[in-house]
Amino acid sequence: MAKKSKLVVGRSEYINIPEWGIEGLLAKVDTGAHTSALHVEDLVRLPDGHVLFHVIVSQKPHVKRIEVRAKALKWGKVRSSSGHYTIRCFVSARAQIGPLEKEIEISLDSRDKMAYRMLLGRKALEKDFLVDVSGRHRLTGPEKSAKKRKRG
Repeated sequence: MAKKSKLVVGRSEYINIPEWGIEGLLAKVDTGAHTSALHVEDLVRLPDGHVLFHVIVSQKPHVKRIEVRAKALKWGKVRSSSGHYTIRCFVSARAQIGPLEKEIEISLDSRDKMAYRMLLGRKALEKDFLVDVSGRHRLTGPEKSAKKRKRG
């Protein structure tokens, strides 16, 4: 049986989460993080086991927010890179990374002070991707750059 070749991602990539209406969200590839993390605001726990939150997909030229309702998979304690523990909600979503779509687990948290609104952790990358830290946007760069040039 032939071994499946892995896609090479850069240290950051643009991803889509189609079921949430999110396209071109810049994510930092972080092999030090077990799960992926997404910056959200206004997180509300609903009585039916779901959560409601806003994803900030753009801040320039104006703030663009997308309201999302998703099933909460679990609530768990997570240690940040600074060593502090917080309780976070985990959800699942089908993410498109380059040509590949896969279900990934995402913790919801405030990443307001972070440069990247999303981290892609090891669990999202395993089995399908290799990371080339020498570059960015290995899978998603040319299309995004072409769009920017056309706009002006």
